[in-house]
Amino acid sequence: MPKSKRNRAVTLSKTKKKGKEHKENIVNSIRECAEKYSSAYVFSFENMRNLKFKEFRDQLKFFLGSNKVMQVALGRSDSDEIRPGLHKISKLVRGDSGLCFTNLSKEEVQRLFNEYEEHDFARTGTTATEKVELQEGPLDQFTHEMEPFLRKQGMPVRLNRGVVELVSDFVVCEEGRPLSPEAARILRLLGKKMATFRLHLLCRWSPDEFEIYREGLEESDIESS
Repeated sequence: MPKSKRNRAVTLSKTKKKGKEHKENIVNSIRECAEKYSSAYVFSFENMRNLKFKEFRDQLKFFLGSNKVMQVALGRSDSDEIRPGLHKISKLVRGDSGLCFTNLSKEEVQRLFNEYEEHDFARTGTTATEKVELQEGPLDQFTHEMEPFLRKQGMPVRLNRGVVELVSDFVVCEEGRPLSPEAARILRLLGKKMATFRLHLLCRWSPDEFEIYREGLEESDIESS
């Protein structure tokens, strides 16, 4: 029996209520951290991988998600900031960015961020970091059962006495170009990792200091944005 419009309206209102509660919880958590921890940082990220990031965030208190919610929590100007100067880091929470709080020294935080780098398989749409070309001939790394799958990925292959064979040279990807779904699958099969998960510190706030780490950005640029 189809649901009535009234039932659908109730379901939607519950969803909206849960969404609002979730945002309020994040805002409250960020504000509690701002009072509890001695410093806060804004960082940007490349090729986010949740499992890799979990290993890193065990050492610091991190927030990722809606930039707007994080900005509201910190305050967008000196009139609504929750602690003096926090509106400055709020203005840098944009694009692929996150927020973290810690009691570690700034030298230790910088070391952690600078040293953290994880390599992983690239996803569809990722820019290829190099050209990958397979030469004509046997592909000993693949079993004969994989021949149909490889053909579906656009590879000119055949079985020759039970061995997968490339009948002509094949370019998997070109440097500087986005990876197709097929190229991403082939690179994974080849064990070729082209994605690097990195974190970059943008700025640091403490009750008595504000530092910008991003090159070419001045404090006056933030105040005027």
